[in-house]
Amino acid sequence: MYDEQQGPERAERPAQPEHGPLAGFTVGVTAARRADELGALLQRRGAAVLHAPALRIVPLSDDSELLAATKDILDRTPDIVVATTAIGFRGWIEAADGWGLGEALLDKLRGVEVLARGPKVKGAIRAAGLTEEWSPSSESMAEVLDRLLEQGVEDRRIAVQLHGEPLPGFVEALREGGAEVVGVPVYRWMPPEDIAPMDRLLDSTISRGLDALTFTSAPAAASLLSRAEDRGLLPELLNALNHDVLPACVGPVTALPLQAHGIDTVQPERFRLGPLVQLLCQELPGRARIFPIAGHRVEIRGHAVLVDGALRPVPPAGMSLLRALCRRPGWVVPRSELLKALPGAGKDEHAVETAMARLRTSLGAPKLIQTVVKRGYRLALDPAADAKYGG
Repeated sequence: MYDEQQGPERAERPAQPEHGPLAGFTVGVTAARRADELGALLQRRGAAVLHAPALRIVPLSDDSELLAATKDILDRTPDIVVATTAIGFRGWIEAADGWGLGEALLDKLRGVEVLARGPKVKGAIRAAGLTEEWSPSSESMAEVLDRLLEQGVEDRRIAVQLHGEPLPGFVEALREGGAEVVGVPVYRWMPPEDIAPMDRLLDSTISRGLDALTFTSAPAAASLLSRAEDRGLLPELLNALNHDVLPACVGPVTALPLQAHGIDTVQPERFRLGPLVQLLCQELPGRARIFPIAGHRVEIRGHAVLVDGALRPVPPAGMSLLRALCRRPGWVVPRSELLKALPGAGKDEHAVETAMARLRTSLGAPKLIQTVVKRGYRLALDPAADAKYGG
């Protein structure tokens, strides 16, 4: 945990770095729901956050599909109801209230077997005055499916609360077992009304302006991929996510659209926002490059550098130069090559000198980068490191 402990014991503990574990990294957030919560968790740990909702949620009370499913359940009582998310279950009851059907729906549900996917939805069920029959300890839909199939579902009518994401194989397996399945779409995903933020997020991903990109729903991942394809940028996006930008998903269902395009993702063991952020706190620092330079420990992060543990923000031009030097640590990199690394620098090599001066100032240790007269620049690797890096 990264929450600080208050009180008299704090003074007795070793001094901690002023920056968080994600300081110097930029993380993209595609979530529409709970984006503020995820962004706050990331920022609390030092990350810079770029948020662009990849979709929007149709309000429940305006959703004709949910109204139709609710009336279907009132007309023909199901044998089993599977509740998958707390916010979805609460929203369903609230929407039914808005249509004047709330009490009738609760009366129906009191007489059927209600299964809850996890503790949060169990709490929502009980808050509505109902009691769940069973809930899996794993919070896994796979365990719910196993229980239903073991008990037998032939000729049983089962209502499944959908939550905007595909439930791969779940509904199909029930139908193959002989069940009649009624989907309850508690909210529907639509493309965002303003597409510009998502385009900026795409451009930042492709240009490697992000270190990680987070996904909390499969529709968000599918929406981003679809937008990239519409803009003719899908190959560039896939290349970025496969090599430089870490794709982090809250769970395996969320990762499916990415995996379908051959993208490997990281996922926490517990499918929650907190564990997702903790995973990034482990993964991103582990991807940073560390060099012993001029007697200092230098760690290269996304938009900053740690010099002996002190956080040094570096402007984009400076980071471009530093990354070019790091590709061949200890070797002299010509000005002409560094000029190509500078975004929009043109043909004047004086731009390299200007950006290099600012980089040295940002690092707070000018001797980290040596000038090799008439040749270029090199990282001043410590002697022991020269052999390791081929200097």
